Amino acid sequence: MSNKDSSLSKEQQKLLKQFKKQISNPHSSKIASQPEIKPQAESEELEDTHLFQQAVAGVKRINNSNVANVKPPRARKVDAQTLAKRAAAEGGRDTEHAKLSDTQAALNPVASQATLSYRIATLQHKVFEDLKAGKMRWFEAVDLHGCTIEQARDAVLQIIQMAKDENQNVIKIVHGKGPEAVLKTYVNGWLRQHRDVLAFVSAPENQGGTGAVLVLLKRSEKNPKFEQKK
Repeated sequence: MSNKDSSLSKEQQKLLKQFKKQISNPHSSKIASQPEIKPQAESEELEDTHLFQQAVAGVKRINNSNVANVKPPRARKVDAQTLAKRAAAEGGRDTEHAKLSDTQAALNPVASQATLSYRIATLQHKVFEDLKAGKMRWFEAVDLHGCTIEQARDAVLQIIQMAKDENQNVIKIVHGKGPEAVLKTYVNGWLRQHRDVLAFVSAPENQGGTGAVLVLLKRSEKNPKFEQKK
């Protein structure tokens, strides 16, 4: 300590020492005396959480068990014998179609594993390829297993008419394969004669393969049922 310092009182010397200590380490006393400050972001987050908890206090979860299903219905299969009975009950409806000849089928039998393919000359190639690839969604399907020839004929005519009534243009007919491929042969013959058939082709493997056909139909040019909805 200097001579100048010795002339000071003890109290003054003590204060001087503290002053020198603060000069050599200016942050020590400040850090010790000040409380810890939380980051601003953390503080705001805690405040937001508190406000949210206050806002949702008393809120109950909504019961959604009775919410309507708005997904479009999947294409479905209809019973062939039901269609045949409907055709018999309706009697003379589209009687010109009921006269489809079996001669073509008798003269052109098809093999069990044969791939069926037909289209009119004016049909666009891309449309036929989309049908062949199974890219066109079918409206209805009918399974002819267990039907007699007459029941199968009536079912085919009925499902075609159903599609026309609903302004749909793609259907699926499951004829099976069978050792003799009888129903397959008749379906091949009938569809080639039907005036509303633009094309048909054996389905892709994942849709029935050579045991089913996808059929492309003409759309109704004038359908009063749908004109009313416009």
